[in-house]
Amino acid sequence: MDADARIRAAIEEHWRASERGDTDAEHAVYATDAVLDYPQSGERFRGRATIAAQRGGHPADRHFTVRRITGHGDLWVSECVITYDGEPTFSVSVMEFADGQVVHETQYFADPFDAPASRAALAEPTPGPQGA
Repeated sequence: MDADARIRAAIEEHWRASERGDTDAEHAVYATDAVLDYPQSGERFRGRATIAAQRGGHPADRHFTVRRITGHGDLWVSECVITYDGEPTFSVSVMEFADGQVVHETQYFADPFDAPASRAALAEPTPGPQGA
């Protein structure tokens, strides 16, 4: 298995572990001194233990649908829908790797919204239902 295949497999396991609530497996992809940034809230979390601890406060009913994983080398992007207590939120996770582990992740979040009628003649629906 080449390096890209190993990293892709680690990311896929990260999201599977997130879905099943396996905290240890979810955070195994992170280096001990990894940094996680949430630009929209202005927060930075330093260290695997801190990243895991801040995620411990999320609602109990949390689900992940991975729409796409793409990347090469040390830079990978996951597009997901994270559902908290039945409400979907779109998420983009940008992961930077070194030595096979995440050293920096930036996550962006966006809630679904209704498209304006003024664009109806120009747009087509994205694949899959909104929020999935």
